[in-house]
Amino acid sequence: QVQLVESGGGLVQAGGFLRLSCAASGFIFSSYSMGWFRQAPGKERERVASIAWNGWNTYYADSVKGRFTISRDNAKNTVYLQMNSLKPEDTAVYYCARGSTYGSGNVLTPNDWGQGTQVTVSS
Repeated sequence: QVQLVESGGGLVQAGGFLRLSCAASGFIFSSYSMGWFRQAPGKERERVASIAWNGWNTYYADSVKGRFTISRDNAKNTVYLQMNSLKPEDTAVYYCARGSTYGSGNVLTPNDWGQGTQVTVSS
């Protein structure tokens, strides 16, 4: 079965950085677009970044452009989210999601979710 396991969350001061990882199994990782979403308390889950199955196209929410970078290593079945210049408003639970087969990454409809990892940014 599909498994997505996030790691790398934690507590960091504003201006700091974190790198999230999502280890995938149970499907042909290299054939699927992947994405990162986040959900803050009292807010809806929102897409932060996504990446095409081959890594050629990426999408970023306006709120993270220039600060976050999504990447993938198909040999390791892992997708990453490098988060720099973190702000208190980035505080949320971050979820990894599997997209569609040969998806472009520009549009991503999540089909499976990880359990989430907490990111807390203190001011």
